[in-house]
Amino acid sequence: MAPTDMKRTLTLRDVSEASGVSEMTVSRVLRNRGDVSDATRDKVLEAARRLGYVPNKIAGALASQRVNLVAVVVPSLSNLVFPEVLSGISEELEDTGLQPVFGVTNYSAEKEEAVLYEMLSWRPSGVIIAGLEHSPHARAMMANSGIPIVEIMDVDGEPIDSVVGISHKRAGLEMARAILKAGYRKIGFLGTKMPDDHRARKRLEGFEAGLAEAGVELADREFYSGGSALLKGREMTEAILKRSPELDFLYYSNDMIGAGGLLFCLDAGIDVPGKLGLAGFNGVDLLEGLPRRLATMDSCRREIGRRAAEIIAGHSHTGLIGGERIELTPTLQLGDTIRRA
Repeated sequence: MAPTDMKRTLTLRDVSEASGVSEMTVSRVLRNRGDVSDATRDKVLEAARRLGYVPNKIAGALASQRVNLVAVVVPSLSNLVFPEVLSGISEELEDTGLQPVFGVTNYSAEKEEAVLYEMLSWRPSGVIIAGLEHSPHARAMMANSGIPIVEIMDVDGEPIDSVVGISHKRAGLEMARAILKAGYRKIGFLGTKMPDDHRARKRLEGFEAGLAEAGVELADREFYSGGSALLKGREMTEAILKRSPELDFLYYSNDMIGAGGLLFCLDAGIDVPGKLGLAGFNGVDLLEGLPRRLATMDSCRREIGRRAAEIIAGHSHTGLIGGERIELTPTLQLGDTIRRA
C-alpha cells in the first residue's frame, strides 16, 4: 500500500470536531483533568469511542517525563504462582489510571537487565519486580530511576526501595518443624530451576536449618534446572526413590512437581502418608483436584500483588512514601500427605 493510501492517525482535533467542544476541553476529559461538566465529558467520551480514538500517552507525557504505565517483571508465566500475583496487581490498579505492562525474565539475570532497560526507557510510573537478587546493573537502573520500586515475593534481603513478600527462610524452617513433629526423619528435597530460583534456595536453607535443630540432615536431593511440570515431578520422584528407597519424606520446591510426585506415589501403590510423606509450596488451586490434598504452604501471592500495587498507586495505609517493608505470613496446610502427630 502506498503511503498516500494509508489512513491518517486520529488527533484531538478529530474528537473536538466530532464532539463540538474545544481541543483543550477534549484533552482535559481524556486526561481526566480539570473542571468539566458531566454532559460535556459524556459527549467527548462518546465521540472518542465512536471514532476509535486512542490518546498518544508518550506525547502527553513529554512534560512530566512519565507515562501511566507500571512495569511488572516476573520470572515466569507458566508457573501457576505468578498469574495470581498479576491478578492482584491488575485488580488494585483498575481504577487508578495506571496500566500494568508485563515482562518475563525466565529466571535469567541477563534477561532481567534487558527487560528492565526496555521498560525503564518508556519512563513508567513505577516498577514491581519479583525477587531481591539482581545484577549490579539492574539494581543501578532501578535505584537511579527516580520512581517507586517495589520488590515482591521475598523479604529475606536488602530492598532497593519498598518490598512486599514473605520470608522463605522462615517458611522452610516451619515446614521442617512440622515434618519432624510428625515423626519423619529420612527426608529428601526436590527442586526445579535450581539454583536460579532464589526463593526456593532460601526455603531449602531454612528447611535444612530446621532439620539441624533436631540433629537431622537432609538425606538426599534431586535438582532440575528446567521448569515445573507434573511429568517432571513424577520423573524426579521416581529417580530419588530409586536412588534412596529408605526416604520417608519428600519436600518439593513447589506444588506442581509435588503434585506430580503424589500421582507417581499413588500409581506405584506407595502408602502416603504412612510410609512416605509429601509436601510442596505455594498452595495453588491445582491441589483441589488431586485424589489427596498435598501438604503445602500458602505464599500469599494475590495479596502480595495487591499490596505492591497499593504502594505504586499511593494507596498504602502506612502513609510512607517509599521505603515500605510489608511481610506477610504464609499458612501451613497439612493436607492429607503428612501424618498427624
